[in-house]
Amino acid sequence: VQLQASGGGSVQAGGSLRLSCAASGRSFSGAGMGWFRQAPGKEREFVSFIRGDGSRTYYEDSVKRRFIISRNNAENTVYLQMNSLKREDTAVYYCAASGRLHSFSTWYQKPEEFEYWGQGTLVTVSS
Repeated sequence: VQLQASGGGSVQAGGSLRLSCAASGRSFSGAGMGWFRQAPGKEREFVSFIRGDGSRTYYEDSVKRRFIISRNNAENTVYLQMNSLKREDTAVYYCAASGRLHSFSTWYQKPEEFEYWGQGTLVTVSS
């Protein structure tokens, strides 16, 4: 699976952006898809995850009620709608995919559990 993330940019605090992650190369519908972010000098952190069939979504606490993850399996694309952006949301955002089985329920929060990664897209939020 090859992943191509896009949609980053510069926005003022309170604004919105929509990230996209287009997948190619293999069947996409069975893969769980996640978004992670990495701010300068910090470790990569979990943002959001959606199951392969879109039946369940998960969010890191700081983005709940502001971000919405969705997917369109027919178009092999996953989205991250980011609303009410804050300065602390500034980071490079990465999409990731995993099609394998995992041994614990919160695996999707761990970057090392994902086999495929996009190249990252920069989101800059200014006050």
